[in-house]
Amino acid sequence: MKKLLGLVFLMLIMVSATSITSSKLQTTPSLEGTWELINRYNYDESGVSDTLQNVNGYRQVKIYSKGKVMWTRYSPDDPAEWFGYGSYTNTANELEERLEYGSAAMMGIQDTVKVFKFELILDDDTYSQISLDDEGKRYFAENYRRID
Repeated sequence: MKKLLGLVFLMLIMVSATSITSSKLQTTPSLEGTWELINRYNYDESGVSDTLQNVNGYRQVKIYSKGKVMWTRYSPDDPAEWFGYGSYTNTANELEERLEYGSAAMMGIQDTVKVFKFELILDDDTYSQISLDDEGKRYFAENYRRID
């Protein structure tokens, strides 16, 4: 009987440990999914200096899946098409995107910038990709919310 109680007790400890470990793994935020741009920030020496809201039907969506990224932008005020596709990697505080192809407007930029690197602030339902200058100071951010 003591052996049986000991075995049951040991099993309960193992199940509890597995449950705790599983819940920790599930709470780590991930970029995997679909995100919509909610606004942009400009920075100065003291922090956020301006918030730019989406206006006049402007929409920008990014999809991250299995190491790949695709994004598209629609602005009724801009006749150019904007989209891109490539790969991405991220750590807890850095995001790197390497676009393989995109719209004509995007490919014009890609000729000069091969890799896009950002500071990353990631939560379960929001993330910010922050551009840094040569001195490592923030100057611009895009802020997204999860839509899927």
